[in-house]
Amino acid sequence: MAETGPLFASSGDLIADRRYNAAMDLAARGDLAGATDVLAQTVAAAPGFAAAWFALGALRGRLGDRQGAVAAFTEASRADPDDYHVARLQLARLGAGEPAPAISESYLRRLFDQYAARYDAALTEQLYYRGPAILCDVVKSVLHSLGRPMRFEALLDLGCGTGLAGAAFRPFAAHRVGVDLSPAMVARAQAKDLYHRLVVGNLANVLAAEVARDAQYDLVLAADVFVYVNDLAPVFAEVARVLRPGGILAFTVETHANETDASENHDGAGVKLLPTLRFAHGEKYLREAVAAGGLKLLALEIAAIRTEKAAPVSGLVVVAGFTEQR
Repeated sequence: MAETGPLFASSGDLIADRRYNAAMDLAARGDLAGATDVLAQTVAAAPGFAAAWFALGALRGRLGDRQGAVAAFTEASRADPDDYHVARLQLARLGAGEPAPAISESYLRRLFDQYAARYDAALTEQLYYRGPAILCDVVKSVLHSLGRPMRFEALLDLGCGTGLAGAAFRPFAAHRVGVDLSPAMVARAQAKDLYHRLVVGNLANVLAAEVARDAQYDLVLAADVFVYVNDLAPVFAEVARVLRPGGILAFTVETHANETDASENHDGAGVKLLPTLRFAHGEKYLREAVAAGGLKLLALEIAAIRTEKAAPVSGLVVVAGFTEQR
């Protein structure tokens, strides 16, 4: 998913909102310069209008005005301390901020709530998403090599979305729990009757709650979820706490097309923010993060999980866990 434009939030000023909408209409018709002028007038009159600052930064960037884009995104960030519009990510993309800042929960929740109704069609029909099927095949291969059947007593699906991965693994898991940050996505999953329990919440809080209730899982899934997480080691550590002996974690990520081009000389070593505002994780980074989380790497395979702009997206399928009693 490559939705990088502003997610509108009212300024509270009707006139400023109308100017913003007029600018967006101009931009939609291809008049980027005109739209930029209107937005500049809008933020001059309403300096705390974060969505307008963000849109101004985006348009200046499209016009090749990097300095102007950085200035606008900086103002958007000041007006939006919770990073509702992810201006910090845009600054990072322009090389004007920390290289791989965390994505705000409010942005992700709102983005996927808005996207839920068309999520399945967009992924399967437009992006040719095949992550769950590929993930299922790799898990089968790992279990076969360990002499174990493709059968799980309990499955935890992190970032379950509408249940695409849950559907792929349903025949192999007796009890299924799904977790997602977006209430609208969870509602879509609920309608499919794929899970015995569904939880709305972020990964850290839900995993902590599962630890507190002594829940244990044979399989933890994260299909196309960690592309929104900049630091995976803490997540892996929490996953390790809910895995049964012999349990496994299986996930997909996007990766760097060329490891030498990754941000390995920066603070976010091995993690690269993409123009889509998703994160790509390098193979070296993943190996280190899995080990830091207390897990053993069982498989790491290159795969094209989906297609974007008619080109395959470079990805990795990873399986890690405990192969023996702890």
